[in-house]
Amino acid sequence: MSPKILVYVALQATVKLLSKLIPNRRPCPTARALANARWMSTANLLFAPDRRKMTAAEQIRMERRVPPTISQPVAASLTRAAIFLVVTVNDGPDHEATVRALCGDLAALLRAVGFRDLDGRLSCVMAFGSGAWHRLFGAPRPKELHPFREIRGQHHAVATPGDILFHIRSTRMDLCFELAAQIMSRLGGAVSTADEVHGFKYFDDRDLLGFVDGTENPVDQAAVDATVIGEEDAAFAGGSYVIVQKYLHDLKGWNALPVEQQEGFVGRTKLSDIELDDAVKPTFSHSALTTIEEGGEELKIVRANMPFGEVGKGEFGTYFCGYARSPSRTERMLENMFIGKPPGNYDRLLDFSRAVTGTLFFVPSATFLDDVVAAPAAPVEVAATPAGEPPAAPSDGSLGIGSLKNEAGKE
Repeated sequence: MSPKILVYVALQATVKLLSKLIPNRRPCPTARALANARWMSTANLLFAPDRRKMTAAEQIRMERRVPPTISQPVAASLTRAAIFLVVTVNDGPDHEATVRALCGDLAALLRAVGFRDLDGRLSCVMAFGSGAWHRLFGAPRPKELHPFREIRGQHHAVATPGDILFHIRSTRMDLCFELAAQIMSRLGGAVSTADEVHGFKYFDDRDLLGFVDGTENPVDQAAVDATVIGEEDAAFAGGSYVIVQKYLHDLKGWNALPVEQQEGFVGRTKLSDIELDDAVKPTFSHSALTTIEEGGEELKIVRANMPFGEVGKGEFGTYFCGYARSPSRTERMLENMFIGKPPGNYDRLLDFSRAVTGTLFFVPSATFLDDVVAAPAAPVEVAATPAGEPPAAPSDGSLGIGSLKNEAGKE
């Protein structure tokens, strides 16, 4: 038996022995993934061909390998509690530096708060509006990032301010609250709050209109395919887009409708949550107008909507939060709802639900956030290249954005 195989077998035996000595420790998925990655790295080192036998081109390719991009949890399943926190960044380079510093520290804050209850499934998505991206990161920018476009039709989809969205989720509201408090403490006077909504699960994932919300959400790999950017914008692969809107409901008017009419407006049965047959489902129903197809294929988004309300104020609503790999998917749905398809055949739910906010954000990958540094980078002189030759790409796999940790001289 070769020495390499003996070493590999010895490593396997060591791991098995340690697992027996600590039998009651619940495996952590992240730790398990890292362990598997280390095992694969060990195996590759043990069994890979001798580097001295590689060609120069093969050695260059191996040295330029970049770790896979990790996305933020945009496709996470619904939880019992959520906080949607939208803030604007105050003017001043110091305030912008404070926000950039939080980008790199967010993962540590999340770990610290989430460790108090690992079963709480605490997560946080941090996303940026068009204007904030320009101020904080400059160029390059995501291809489809732009301000939310208000829509005027039978009803009005307003556009409202928002530079950063924090979408915090957990099975426990106290965990959400603690993370939100830690984030705002860290940001201090660098930001102003534009909107804050605390959402809750209402019975079996129903909204306050009484219907199940999110039934058509894709799951597993289909959810990732619907939400995570791929080669269509390779510089920002692993990112996503999210549109948020705060809807207030006229529950008194809605509850005065017969159930059959409510079901026609929604396009599903109220009790059993079964979609109405196309033969009887009205073309102005919510489900009909929010079904988007292209080339015979339905274009999905992932909705993370949550009910919210304040009984004393008589305020009841739904916070819409739609993730997609392209914002055009959600924008087409909203155009159908507010203008109609054809125009005038609008979503009758809007007669009882009024949009009072509307903002579009880009969700960079978690890898991108980890690489952000507080201070903007100083200009870097680039050596001239012969005419006709493109400048060399960064050898470290970075985007070349000035505020990333892995920029030359910033490590």
